[in-house]
Amino acid sequence: MSPTLILIRHAQALHNVERDYSIPDPALSELGIKQCQTLQENLKNLPLANEVKLIVVSPMRRTLQTATLCLGWLIERGVPVMPDAGWQESSDSPCDTGSNLSTLSAEFNTLDFSAVDSVYPNKTTPESNPYLFTKIAVLARGQACLRALYNRPEKVIAVVSHSAFLRCAVSGTRYANADYRIFDFEEIGRETDGQPAKFSLKEWAETEARGGGMGRSERGRAQIKEQDFPRVREEIVHEMPE
Repeated sequence: MSPTLILIRHAQALHNVERDYSIPDPALSELGIKQCQTLQENLKNLPLANEVKLIVVSPMRRTLQTATLCLGWLIERGVPVMPDAGWQESSDSPCDTGSNLSTLSAEFNTLDFSAVDSVYPNKTTPESNPYLFTKIAVLARGQACLRALYNRPEKVIAVVSHSAFLRCAVSGTRYANADYRIFDFEEIGRETDGQPAKFSLKEWAETEARGGGMGRSERGRAQIKEQDFPRVREEIVHEMPE
């Protein structure tokens, strides 16, 4: 049986404060650190969170900080932490581009980054790069992330990721800083003719009704908008008159 997922957005980071997207791989703000403490207190009182057997985290500074701060009690119990480049944020802005793994290994020396894709943190080249900031690549990455977790043996997995990636490519819902939502898998298509199965998630009624586990997030489904992705050359060419 596929696992239940607790999807967590990182706490407030420095680029969120002033909407300064030029800050490279920003750390959490002072408020963000406080948000992690509040989030940890909430999750400790959530029976499902105490059943988490794996923590998957985007290898970006703000998500790594959030994971170690708000899920620290699970890590102390021995729950493994798996940094995974697939869960990084969508865009290729400086704030959404990670640091070198050697830098992260020094900063978070209790975590093992050896399994992180060696392409990380490159998000611009080559054309086959799965982390490109295009609609096709981001949506494909979301499916790859879900597919990788679908057959995991753990019954409950916590994932610490980012707002745009979660909204556009994973769950179709919005997340405030340091909020979470709970989902079960809902497979929408078996593998056919060599095409991989496609997956969707069904949110638990509790977090759906409250607007996230912390009650901070916008309720309802979120639609992908044109401005969520850069317009690719092919789309522009197709719109030109013949």
